[in-house]
Amino acid sequence: MKKVFVKTQNVKNLINMMNNLQNRAEGVPGFGLVYGEPGLGKTQAILWWVMQNDAVFIRSTKLMTGRWLLEELIEELGEYPGNKNSDLFKQCVNQLKETPRTIVIDEVDYLTGESQVIETLRDVHDKTGVPIILVGMAMADKKLIRYRHLYDRISEKLKFEEFRKEDIKDIVNQLSEVKMTECAIDYIYNNTSRFRQIVKLINKAEQIASANEINMIDEITLKEFVPYDSAEDYKAG
Repeated sequence: MKKVFVKTQNVKNLINMMNNLQNRAEGVPGFGLVYGEPGLGKTQAILWWVMQNDAVFIRSTKLMTGRWLLEELIEELGEYPGNKNSDLFKQCVNQLKETPRTIVIDEVDYLTGESQVIETLRDVHDKTGVPIILVGMAMADKKLIRYRHLYDRISEKLKFEEFRKEDIKDIVNQLSEVKMTECAIDYIYNNTSRFRQIVKLINKAEQIASANEINMIDEITLKEFVPYDSAEDYKAG
């Protein structure tokens, strides 16, 4: 399989959203929210963008506190965390004012039950003005609305949608080492909706092609190892 990052429509929408946040007008708040069902490539897209733009990436955990968040932010900014909570906050703010960087918080659903962490993020944003992107599951939007002070600062929202047929075609054509017919691509589109499962299908197709010395995979070949009775497993996976 080729090592290529495929820019699906979701990714293109993400790039546009990030540009809007980074180039927003004076006075426009800088929080962004990316959310959607699992398996649509949110984290892969976010990590790709982070690497391209030297952003700060923090993956939330269930036990994360406001102090823990600040410590991770400071370490990502290249400093050693201080001892007092007030010192941690000052360190974080000073570093971001000196060298502004976009902050991305993945798995934000873990934090929606902890008001201290949410308010800490709001305070960091208000003191520095740097964009802060929250990434979560399909209900993240509903979970965050309880924090009105933060929710009102979300100026950009992006919901990752299921792949269009054109997305599937781009993923297959750019990643697969073996060519697939239009009918095979239609079969994948009709029976899968998760990026991980599409990658698994491509991998299996390449294995079949290599084992049988064929250079084109069609719908009939795909059905041999992804029959219709397991299609729902792929959609759910």
